[in-house]
Amino acid sequence: MASNEATKKVDLVRGAARGPVNPPPARPATPVRAPQKRATPGEFFAQVRDEARKVTWPSRRETTITTIMVFVMVVVASLFFTVVDQALRFVVGLILGL
Repeated sequence: MASNEATKKVDLVRGAARGPVNPPPARPATPVRAPQKRATPGEFFAQVRDEARKVTWPSRRETTITTIMVFVMVVVASLFFTVVDQALRFVVGLILGL
């Protein structure tokens, strides 16, 4: 394959072929899928209900503990970023002399 117009012209004059002499074999065609049967709304909701029954739902205790942990992590993160923000404000104030 030529890299620019000048190289293409030189290759035409020379008759030189670039690249592999034998092209790579063609890829096999992907198989054609048969169209799927569409489910009616009633069948769809029945399937949704069956799948929802398979879900392992957390207990009230697990949900409470997880919620408390989320609130604790939010407080810890907010305190951390407040301290970092105040430290950076102090350092920038020292540098700029404000």
